[in-house]
Amino acid sequence: MDERKIRVVVAKPGLDGHDRGAKVVARALRDAGMEVVYTGLRQTAEQIVETVLQEDADAVGISILSGAHTFYFTKIIELLKEKDAGDVIVFGGGVIPEKDIPGLLEAGVGAVFGPGTPTSVCVEWLEKAVAEKRAKEQ
Repeated sequence: MDERKIRVVVAKPGLDGHDRGAKVVARALRDAGMEVVYTGLRQTAEQIVETVLQEDADAVGISILSGAHTFYFTKIIELLKEKDAGDVIVFGGGVIPEKDIPGLLEAGVGAVFGPGTPTSVCVEWLEKAVAEKRAKEQ
């Protein structure tokens, strides 16, 4: 069994000025024993990917409310692949219309959690996703 702590970056791209949800998720992941880096507000996709690389993160969680979710998720996934980090798990949440979720999943987003999702659901999903990722690496 892999004893390394899960390392996750929680990020707020774009011009969103509301980050309560991101902070709640970051705290829940930390309380579950993960190492969490929160980027703060108004990050570019490039800044988020750079933080993921610097922190050697297993995953990046994107919180977005602005309606630019398709742009930011696909840009972050594209940049991760360009940096040979396409194995980093990308997930997120915020105000994302149900009709947009299938396209995000097809683009490579691992999971999208809507408002009101219990944080335990996010924690359990991420633990399982990282365990599967690490099993493939061995």
